[in-house]
Parts: sequence; C-alpha cells; structure tokens
Amino acid sequence: MKRRLILLFFLFCLCGVIAFAEDLDMKAQDEIILPEPKAKGAMSLEESISKRRSIRSFTSKGLTLEEISQLIWATQGITEKGSGFRAAPSAGALYPLEIYLIKEDGVFHYDVKGHSLKKTGSRDVRGEIARAAWNQSFIRQAPVSIIICAVRDRTTARYGKRGNRYVDIEVGHAAENLHLQAVALGMGSVPIGAFTDSEVQKILGLPRGTEPVYIVPVGYKNR
Repeated sequence: MKRRLILLFFLFCLCGVIAFAEDLDMKAQDEIILPEPKAKGAMSLEESISKRRSIRSFTSKGLTLEEISQLIWATQGITEKGSGFRAAPSAGALYPLEIYLIKEDGVFHYDVKGHSLKKTGSRDVRGEIARAAWNQSFIRQAPVSIIICAVRDRTTARYGKRGNRYVDIEVGHAAENLHLQAVALGMGSVPIGAFTDSEVQKILGLPRGTEPVYIVPVGYKNR
C-alpha cells in the first residue's frame, strides 16, 4: 500500500513537471523575438519619399522576420535605449499607440520593450478584417497588415480633449514611417481608415480602451 502511494505521488509530480514544461513551450511559441533592426539601408530617404504610392495589389510572397522586424521598428520601435524614445514623436513621450499585426498564422501584438511579437490569436483574420473594412479585398491579399491602435487615455489624462488631436497626429507620424520603410525594403503599402471600429476591435480581441485607428496592408506589389 505504501509503495503504491509513493508510486502515485511520483506519477503526480511527473505529470506536473510535464505540464509545466509544455506550458513553457507554448509560451515560448507564442512569443517571437524579432531580429535586431538596421539603422542603415540601401535606399535614401529622398528616394523612398519619391517612390511612395498607395499599393492595392500584392503578390502572395510572404515577409521574412527580418522584414517584419524592420517595418514594426520603423512604426513604433525604440531608437534610443537609454531614454526609451521611439521612431515616431509622441506628445509628452506618453506613447499611446499599440501595434497589432495580422498574417496567415494569426494575430500578434508588438511588445515595444522586448522588440517581439506576442501571439494573441491563432486564426487567419485577414478576410474578416477586410469585410470589417467595407470589403477592401487587398487586406485579405496582403501577407501582412499592421494595425495602429491607440489608448487615448494615456495622452488625454495629461492634455485633456486636446490630447485626442495629439494622438491622431502621432498615428500619422507612425504610419508615414511605416509606408516609407516599406518602400525602402522594395515593398508597397496602403493606408486604410475606412472600417467599422467595433468590428475590428472584436476580431482582434483588443483590450477595453484600445481603439483601432489605421490599417496598413504591406507586401510585395504586383507589377
């Protein structure tokens, strides 16, 4: 009887260790550490500006982690580690923006400090987001869409109603960085502001108070 109890206790502990290891493995799979972004590229800023156009037709070619890293970093990445300053200017350095990315294998949230993507959903929601954006089919076609969201309270708590304007300005800063970085990488993008906010919030599973403001499909353009 004593041996049986010891054996059962051992099996119970073993199952716990296995479950713990599986949980750690799942967490590891749910976070993608992005490659270090580059601060220099082959294309000049002036050339990127001159070549930027709204692209609405994409090839099926996927993006590498290096390319995704560069796009996300240009949008909202840290450019000065000591201060935590980011690629886009922010009123009072309050940083109200949250960046989400959708692609074939799910929904991801950008962790700015860790420069990583944390998986928040495993479904391919590109088609659903396209329908929520008044059936703009190129969202479904693009391999990646970056969705710029805002937590307005971070800014309005200090600046009141005027803070809403500052948030919208900041979204524009971040989006333009993203568009120009896409061009510099040989890709194209298009800004989308026409969508039903509540539907996009629901599809992405956004936390309360997080508002989608801009959808930017990115990919290699059809010639």
